[in-house]
Amino acid sequence: MPLFLQTLQRYGWRMTKPNPAAALWLATVALIVMAAMSAAIHEAAKVAPVGQLVFWRSFVALIPIVIYMAFRGQLGASLRTKYPHKHLIRGLLGCAVMFFSFISLAYLSVGLATALSYLAPILSIVAAMTFLRERPGAVIFVGVVLGFAGILLMLYPSLVGAEVRDGTLIGVAAGVAMAATNALSRVQVKDLTRTDPPASIALSFAVICSLVGLATALFGWAELDTYAFMLLAGAGVLGGVGHVLMMEAVARAPVSLLAAYEYSGIIWAFLFDLALLGVALDIWSVSGALVVVGAAALVAYGQGRFVAKPVAAE
Repeated sequence: MPLFLQTLQRYGWRMTKPNPAAALWLATVALIVMAAMSAAIHEAAKVAPVGQLVFWRSFVALIPIVIYMAFRGQLGASLRTKYPHKHLIRGLLGCAVMFFSFISLAYLSVGLATALSYLAPILSIVAAMTFLRERPGAVIFVGVVLGFAGILLMLYPSLVGAEVRDGTLIGVAAGVAMAATNALSRVQVKDLTRTDPPASIALSFAVICSLVGLATALFGWAELDTYAFMLLAGAGVLGGVGHVLMMEAVARAPVSLLAAYEYSGIIWAFLFDLALLGVALDIWSVSGALVVVGAAALVAYGQGRFVAKPVAAE
């Protein structure tokens, strides 16, 4: 998310008067909305295959996003690009992120799946250490170690049990794959932001995910009752609205403020688990999730993401 926030400000999304208090309220609502979307996907995954989930989440999300872009005068810019092949690569990577994320939500609680999403910057550091021979500072290294320790804590009940519990290993593996793919997707997004505005990237991503999800209908989709359809359509609306709210938050506060605040999203995820889904969480899972989130925040701090920096003029 911090890269997404920096991208928006880089392309002049700051079009309203700075108001950090309003930005934090908007970001809070955005985090709640995105947690609600994850809860809807978690429930819908009980009756629908992942491809069907991806289609409805992406296709319906186009409605609020397109309306917002038109209102902001960004729709025209989003339809123009000199590098369609880069949009295709980014869209497919983002689609893989969504597939893995929804598989994780199908097997894990909303809180645990959300916590695993914070592994992306940690895995990016590991990749840099392995392939680029980079040597991060002590703070970042501690964050990486803590991140993997958190995963072990989340897995502990399954590792010591006689049987793998309710697909926990599948959910965690999908969550780690999602974070790793997200790290690759971030690289592609960073490359695209050199030439294209965020409106173009967001729109192409939603369209490509819709098409990929639709293609999975060839393998069979589930027949949806009214409740399941409302869950899927609601997930799409919530995803689009959450995107819009976060863009409005970016227009009112510096990235450094919102990047730090992003980690409070785990609170809403666990609240949805407890209050609405009735998910019983054990101490190992919650402790592991909190360690992962703390590790991600530590890595972000070590990389200077919480330090206010001027946005470069284009």
